Amino acid sequence: MRLGIFGGTFDPVHYGHLLLAEQCREQCRLDEVRFLPAGIPPHKADAKISSGKDRVEMLRLAIGGQESLSIDQRELERSGKSFTYETLEELRDEYSTRELFLIIGADSLRDFPTWRHPERILAVANLAVVNRGGEPPPQLDSLKSLIGDDVESRTHLVTMPGMALASSDIRARVAAGQSIRFMTPRAVECYIEAHGLYR
Repeated sequence: MRLGIFGGTFDPVHYGHLLLAEQCREQCRLDEVRFLPAGIPPHKADAKISSGKDRVEMLRLAIGGQESLSIDQRELERSGKSFTYETLEELRDEYSTRELFLIIGADSLRDFPTWRHPERILAVANLAVVNRGGEPPPQLDSLKSLIGDDVESRTHLVTMPGMALASSDIRARVAAGQSIRFMTPRAVECYIEAHGLYR
């Protein structure tokens, strides 16, 4: 079993997230992609984030009926800041027969060596690095100091069409009373409206 782990705030989830998950599932031959909504992400500790309940419900609405997609709420249930290496080590202990793939964007790859214990992340998971269409392939040199010559076999490059979608833009459009139609699934759009999110 090959399990993809896709972390983020997903505030709200949008079509870019869903396409990214599907491209990773297909190109890395993953049996499952698990969305992992962040509790208190270290790099956004002071940011205002919607409740975990709202973010999980929007994810449920977005992926409903897709058996290869699921949600893992462990970081929402954890007190304090959440670090990726802790989550991956927990998953390794729970699913020792599964091969783990951490899904990250090519932009995050540049900062990866500065994450908390990147060597522990790479000890338990491969990287699925997503590169947007039209952009040059990411440089893997920063990983060589962490995993040496295994960098090519442990890093899987995933390409996807360029999509200018961002959760922050959706929140800003809702706050301004503008349409978000076709940016996120209709069920998510209705949830945002019904619960007065981002107003």
